[in-house]
Amino acid sequence: MYAFFVVAFLFITMWIGTAQFKKIDLMLAGYMVASFIFFIGITVRMASWLMRPATNEMVKRSIKNLFTKKRTKRNIAAILKTFVDNIILQKFIFKRGLYRGIQHWLIAWGCIGSFAITFGLTFGWMHFRLIDATTYQMMVFNLPTIKMQANGIFAELVYNGLNITALMVLVGIIMALVRRINNHDLKVTERAEFDLLPLYILLAVTVSGLLLTVSYKFLGGFIHPQLALIHQVTVVLFLIYFPFGKLFHLPIRPLATAVPMNYQEEPMVDTRSCKKCSTKYSSDDQIADVKTILHEQQFDLKLDDGTYLADYCPSCRRRIRVMSQLNLGSVKGNPYGPVQTNNGIHIPGFGRRRSEEFYNQSDKGDK
Repeated sequence: MYAFFVVAFLFITMWIGTAQFKKIDLMLAGYMVASFIFFIGITVRMASWLMRPATNEMVKRSIKNLFTKKRTKRNIAAILKTFVDNIILQKFIFKRGLYRGIQHWLIAWGCIGSFAITFGLTFGWMHFRLIDATTYQMMVFNLPTIKMQANGIFAELVYNGLNITALMVLVGIIMALVRRINNHDLKVTERAEFDLLPLYILLAVTVSGLLLTVSYKFLGGFIHPQLALIHQVTVVLFLIYFPFGKLFHLPIRPLATAVPMNYQEEPMVDTRSCKKCSTKYSSDDQIADVKTILHEQQFDLKLDDGTYLADYCPSCRRRIRVMSQLNLGSVKGNPYGPVQTNNGIHIPGFGRRRSEEFYNQSDKGDK
């Protein structure tokens, strides 16, 4: 059902962008069919992913909090922070190393740029109109936008947009393959169909696309029709593979905004108090969602007194589990000292109480 609506939306936007299908580029027909398959696959995969109990609960919580007026400031901050840190700068990868960060950033933004240009041209969302002998105008959804000199620097950047993004992807792929060849630990865990196949497909797409430019710019169109067919085949394979392989993480990455928006009230400061020791260990929204998710997955973690394990901090949770295994109802005496068992044997306690500095809580915050 969702795929139907997505396809209908694409047809409508294509109808608008191509002036009622009058300006369709038939040379892009293969890319167009593959693009429709791409969006159908993405929709089916995304819908299946969102049907999972944990993901579904997260989305419902996000929608609820997004339209809560008292959280408007926090929502805007979370969305902007996620967009800048996770999408534009991709700090989460740079934390694993500068080399991996550069490699991932080049591949990610190279792919995003290539998608934007490819879909824009394929669906007719944008095209160029000749104003006079030296001036082009960019048409977006059949509406006139910016003008540019045919031989200007900006025009050259626009003409070579796909070449620029292809070079970015090519450098990133080479870096990724070199890392996988030299990292012996990585070879143990990598899977050819999951880790290497997307790199090989991307390599084929970028190399064949760049060879097209080399052919018509430097070789006078040598074997250009053959290269165009090879490039189209690689792009079609890539678009069909994309929704069902490792690269699927690209469209769902923006959903990382749900974590700071829903479950983190303030950095290093929790709002949920443990039922036993009153230590703040999580947020109210997160604990409520954990209970709902576990219930939907038919995990019965309700205790005899009517509370749930999620109502207790990790330390008290471990104590409850250990005492249950020892057939003892609760910790007698000092829970941080030795525990007396039914057979008189002493076992170690449950470690030391965490200091207030661990939670970064002030007296004012506790009040």
